[in-house]
Formats: sequence, structure tokens, C-alpha cells
Amino acid sequence: MHEENLLATPIVKEIRLAATPHEVWLALTDKEEMRKWYFDLQDFRPEPGFHFTFYGEKDGEKFLHHCTVTEVAPDKKIAYTWKYEQWPGESLVSFTLAEDGDYTLLRLTHSGLESFPQNEMLKKSNFEEGWTAIIDGSLARHFEKKKK
Repeated sequence: MHEENLLATPIVKEIRLAATPHEVWLALTDKEEMRKWYFDLQDFRPEPGFHFTFYGEKDGEKFLHHCTVTEVAPDKKIAYTWKYEQWPGESLVSFTLAEDGDYTLLRLTHSGLESFPQNEMLKKSNFEEGWTAIIDGSLARHFEKKKK
């Protein structure tokens, strides 16, 4: 497979969380909950067209992210664009939820990475590592703490 085709393949992360879809939905859409496991958002509303920003950091360098909510289905799905202040390109992040008994299956999909400049900071492997740390690390721990 060519390098370009690999870039066009979305990142997909799945996790099974010991929580209801509504509890997971709140973690994904309530700014106070989001601050506990995701990013420090000044404001967030799960409404199509809502624009929000936050800073991410890699190797001590901060990057301003600009995002706009594109899709909302309470307790089922939220999606938003993801782009950067200093680079061209726009990607799409979506979280889908499915009930699985006493658990919720969460699927993160991040597509459109090929639209970003292919530099050291925006390598696909950086996004994969970042989402692994966020989903398998921060979010999983967030729900483990809630169950204690």
C-alpha cells in the first residue's frame, strides 16, 4: 500500500467502558467532565455549528486546535472538525457509542489526516500515539475512578 493510501485510512480506536452510554456521552460532551480526561476546553456545547478551541502539546510545543461540531445524536454519536491554527488541512473526529450489556462500546474515528502537511509534528503515528494515550489511558482511567 502506498504511503498516501495509509494516510487516507482513518485512525480507529475502540474501547469497552464500564458505564452506560449516557455516562459516556456526558464524559464526551460536558466541559467539566472533558477537562478531567481530555483537554482543557474553555467552552463546549454538543450543538451542530458550535466552534471551540483548545491547546494541545507535543514535545513542549503548544498547538491551537480549532474545532466545529458537525453531528450530534445524544448518547450515540458526536463528531467535529479538527484543524490547526498554524497549518492548512482539516480532519474529522467522531465518537460513536453502542450499548453492550452493562458496558458501552466507544469507537473513535479520526479521518482526513492526509489533508495536513506531512511534517514531523503531524505524522500519522503521532495521532495514533495521542489517541491511544487519550482513549486507552485517560478515558479508561476516568471511568475506573468513577467506579471506585
